[in-house]
Amino acid sequence: MPEKLLYSIARPFLFFMDAESAHNLTLPALQRAQAIGITKLLPKPIHDPRTVMGITFPNPVGLAAGLDKDGRYIDGLAALGFGSIEVGTVTPRAQAGNPKPRMFRLPQANAIINRMGFNNGGVDAFVANVQASRFYQDKQGVLGLNIGKNADTPIERAAEDYLHCLEKVYPYASYVTVNISSPNTKNLRQLQGANELDALLSQLKDAQQRLADQHKRYVPITLKIAPDIDSEQIKNIAEALMRHKIDGVIATNTTITRDAVKGLQHGEEAGGLSGEPVFELSNQVVRALKSELGDALPIIGVGGIFSGSDAATKMHAGASLVQVYSGLIYRGPSLVHECAAALRNVK
Repeated sequence: MPEKLLYSIARPFLFFMDAESAHNLTLPALQRAQAIGITKLLPKPIHDPRTVMGITFPNPVGLAAGLDKDGRYIDGLAALGFGSIEVGTVTPRAQAGNPKPRMFRLPQANAIINRMGFNNGGVDAFVANVQASRFYQDKQGVLGLNIGKNADTPIERAAEDYLHCLEKVYPYASYVTVNISSPNTKNLRQLQGANELDALLSQLKDAQQRLADQHKRYVPITLKIAPDIDSEQIKNIAEALMRHKIDGVIATNTTITRDAVKGLQHGEEAGGLSGEPVFELSNQVVRALKSELGDALPIIGVGGIFSGSDAATKMHAGASLVQVYSGLIYRGPSLVHECAAALRNVK
């Protein structure tokens, strides 16, 4: 497979660079490769449609949010064979994020720690980027738009930021993800608490219904949650999702636990840990959610998928779709095709 060979050549050079510099080099290069047709050499995307939240996904393997926060590289990423692309997290106003360095690879654990802090150019620039993409213009596939709050917005006013972003992105999204689970925005995870979550979801649902009437199109809303929650919190979240008729849940974001990387270089850096160490944590949350939710709403499983077998495990745990991120960094584009192929017989 040409993409496997190319990535095996490129990876040592990319991993020689610091993680954020490699990220900032790779995505523009991928976008250029797509623009001049080089990505046509990649295998054709696997056609294995799944209807979830009323949307037909061409295959069940999606890109998780975080790789393309500003929606600049949608066309390049779409060429890798994903069944869906999720971009963001975007905030109402532009913000620089946390001080650098803020992203660290832990190769011995196939892991990444990041404390980026929702660095992005703001929702207006984000929407302009989405509109400019061929993927959006030609309705090529499923596009998730992931929204958050600005770091300097007090937590008691967080709903205002989410509602502002929802209003802006709604006309352009296949679905909208509400990110309340990043560990890198102070107090954000408080919104997973029962009272806070209830208030937020109530306002989001009201806005969704109003926007559906306004735009004559219903856009599903998903909630992205953390892996660092106990069974009581999972039960409360599941009940709130069903009570407010939220359309789906993404499980999970990064973890703040460090047991799996203790003693490794960068293992004690602050931020969210992703990659293989979050795989089983995420699976536990997916299983518990499935037990609480049944078939009331779908789960999108994300966290530590590094192989087709991992993707299948996530589906067997109760996910209807999966997303990848850190595995793409370590394994390269061939992971997308491998996971989609492995899920052909998993329904």
